[in-house]
Amino acid sequence: MEWRKYYLDMTLVPLGFFITIGYHVLVWHKSRTDPSATTIGINAQGRRLWVPSMLKDIEKKNILIAQSLRNVIMGSTLMATTSILLSAGLAAVISSTYSVKKPLDDFVYGAHGELMVALKYVTLLTTFLFSFFCHSLSIRFLNQLAILACTPQDAMSLVTPEYMIEIFERGITLNTVGNRIFYTALPLLLWIFGPVMVFLCYIAMLPMFYNLDFVSVSGKANVEVNGKREDYV
Repeated sequence: MEWRKYYLDMTLVPLGFFITIGYHVLVWHKSRTDPSATTIGINAQGRRLWVPSMLKDIEKKNILIAQSLRNVIMGSTLMATTSILLSAGLAAVISSTYSVKKPLDDFVYGAHGELMVALKYVTLLTTFLFSFFCHSLSIRFLNQLAILACTPQDAMSLVTPEYMIEIFERGITLNTVGNRIFYTALPLLLWIFGPVMVFLCYIAMLPMFYNLDFVSVSGKANVEVNGKREDYV
C-alpha cells in the first residue's frame, strides 16, 4: 500500500531525469568523437582559435577581449544570482511552518505526504545550489583569464597561450554545465503539481535541446556570390 502512494513519483521523475542525463552524455560523447556534428564541438574549436588570434595583436584587441569576457561573466553572474535567490526562497519555504500541500491535494497525482513534499523542495534546493556552484567557478576562471591575457608574452613565461586556452575552456564548460543544471531543475518546479508534469516537461525539452546542440547537415543553402555557387549552413 505504501508503494502505491509513491510509485508515480519514484518512477516518472527519475525516469525523466535520467533520460535528460542520458541525452547530455550522448551530446558530450558526440562532441568528443565528431565535433563538427554539435554546436558544442564547433564552438570549442572556435574558442581555441580565438585566444591565439587575440594575443597576436593584444594592443589593438584588448578592448575586444575585455568586452567579450565581460559579456560571458555577466551571463554567469545573472544565472548564479537567480540560482542562489531561488535556493534562498526554497530554503525559506522548507524552514517555515506554513504548509502549501493541503490546497493542492485535489489537483496533484502521486504522493502528498510531508516526506514527499520535503523531498521535492530539498531536490530543487540541491539542484539550484549545484548550478550556483558551477557559475561561481566559471566567473572565477573567466576573471583569471581577463588578467592573464594582459600579461607580457615571452619565452620564459609560464602563462602560455595553451594555458590560457585551458582556463578559457574550463570557464565556458562550467558556464554550460551550470546552465544545463539550471534548465534541468526547471521541470522539477512542476513536481509540486505532480510527477506527470515533470516527466512530460522533460520529454518536451529534448527536441528543444536537440535543435540547439546538433548541427543539421541538411540545412545547407546554396548562395551565389560573384557568379560562384557556395554552400552555407
